Amino acid sequence: MSFVRSRLTPFRSARITTHSSWRPTVIGSRYMSQNIDRDSTTGKAAVPLHLEPSRLTVTKTMNPKELPPSKSLLFGRTFSDHMLRIRWTEATGWEAPSIEPFGTINLSPGATVLHYAQSLFEGMKAYRQEDGTVTMFRPDMNMKRMNISAQRLALPTFDGNALLACIKELISLDREWIPKEPGHSLYIRPTLIGTNGTLGVAPPSEALLFVITSPPVPLHGTTEYIRAAPGGTGAYKLAANYAPGVVAQKSAAKQGYAQNLWLHGPEHWLTEVGTMNLFAVIKDKDGSKHSRQRNRTYYPPLDGMILPGVTRDSVLALRRLGGLPDVIKVSERPINMGEIIQSSKEGRLIELFGTGTAAVVTPVDKIGYNGGDVMIPTGKDGMGPVSKPLWTELVGIQTGAIKSDWNYVVAQ
Repeated sequence: MSFVRSRLTPFRSARITTHSSWRPTVIGSRYMSQNIDRDSTTGKAAVPLHLEPSRLTVTKTMNPKELPPSKSLLFGRTFSDHMLRIRWTEATGWEAPSIEPFGTINLSPGATVLHYAQSLFEGMKAYRQEDGTVTMFRPDMNMKRMNISAQRLALPTFDGNALLACIKELISLDREWIPKEPGHSLYIRPTLIGTNGTLGVAPPSEALLFVITSPPVPLHGTTEYIRAAPGGTGAYKLAANYAPGVVAQKSAAKQGYAQNLWLHGPEHWLTEVGTMNLFAVIKDKDGSKHSRQRNRTYYPPLDGMILPGVTRDSVLALRRLGGLPDVIKVSERPINMGEIIQSSKEGRLIELFGTGTAAVVTPVDKIGYNGGDVMIPTGKDGMGPVSKPLWTELVGIQTGAIKSDWNYVVAQ
């Protein structure tokens, strides 16, 4: 049994999951990061189909709800007043988008989403800045990744800018659902499902794209489970990738952990931490104890098993753009538990953290592995020398404290 625990809430700890199947040992071009708008397995770009925001209709609710106090919010339990729906059929393409009161979705018992998991989604956030401006953080990246996932499931692709224009209207209408307290935001969940009521494994002839929003709250494996395998769908944000992890998470929770750290293969390669991408900071062997210049941040390559996260891409982009201290050196290559353990024994393991939409940057302070513990240093505030400036920079951009063209303005 093996576990990981993090220092900060919301992400308390992670459980390690391994699998004994194949893992390549040669690092070739397949392991280099690719653009998020391309399939990390095939390298192909998604081809958008016509979706027209000028046809958008809006029907306001007759029974608006009051936003509950932030302290009573439960993530994914409370939803805003409205939702966006856009139907698609093979015969007519994308129909007119509509914003309407939040409500149930009627599906045929034979709907392909129910039988063949033809379902995918994205996760984004809208932020209220100090001057009242409402923004979203790099939503174009989510649109590109959503199209890649749609292409992988043979669901219809779409114009990302057109969908963003519709989402902008939805957020503008429900902007009062963004809590005014610092550190809060509005979670946005675009979802695409196959809806035609026909049994048989085939591309759907009907689909529904819908967007719902929820005010989120601020946010823990065993070796018998696996999240993804080479040639599978780990690189896509599909609903089917998440349900199998619930049993592992439930098992970990019974032992006091909040999420899973996924390993792969007999070498126990690190892939993801919970639903987050991961980074490990290790001091070079020839680095002196007081030389931070030799700290190097390693991150697993996009090898077809790992989801190309928007926050992961943002961390790497910040480093390329010179927005972070020179102490943060980054290298893309596979990392296994053997290296983590050895570097810890030698005092060279500086920190390990995850990145994702929900918690942005979350450090881990302890790994339980094969009956032993690997301790990971953290500062008094629970963060490390790399995760702290990353978190500060990203949150500063998202909240508007740091000006950036990554912010997509929804409403002034």
